[in-house]
Amino acid sequence: MIDFGFDKIALIGAVALIVIGPEKLPKVARTIGHLFGKAQRYVADVKAEVNRSIELDELKKMKSQFEDAARDVSQSVEKEVRDAGAAFESEWSEATAGLEGRSAAGEANFVAPPGYRPPRKNWRLKRGATPQWYKQRHGVRTRALSGAARVARFRPPPSPRGARHPPSRTNSAAPTPRCSRT
Repeated sequence: MIDFGFDKIALIGAVALIVIGPEKLPKVARTIGHLFGKAQRYVADVKAEVNRSIELDELKKMKSQFEDAARDVSQSVEKEVRDAGAAFESEWSEATAGLEGRSAAGEANFVAPPGYRPPRKNWRLKRGATPQWYKQRHGVRTRALSGAARVARFRPPPSPRGARHPPSRTNSAAPTPRCSRT
């Protein structure tokens, strides 16, 4: 680019001041600044477009190289599979060549093995991983009680008199509820 030093810029400013005049110089300087900025943006856009086209060409080359490599790998895998299949077929035909002369009686004695049947499970039933014997030994509840069943279980035993009245408060010993954990 053109080399503008301080002395050259000062000389251009002095000539512009004399030619254009002090009244129009700021307006002209602003217009020149705008034009210079537009020119810089245009040059930057052209550079960016050139860089994008170069990158696009490089990407197209890389894509074609990748596709060629993938095609080569696919062809080599297909060839290996065909070779392995042919080798298997030849070995199979050699192995079964002696079996073709079997008698009909030998085929009648042949019983097909039973087919695999998966075990029948009730998938809706939740099963825990902890065994029942462990839960019983350590007192873990295995069944949930409803509210009424819990009240009935922990209700104190009926009084020996058979009356439905609450026990008298004269006796200091209050009845203890049945609390057995199973």
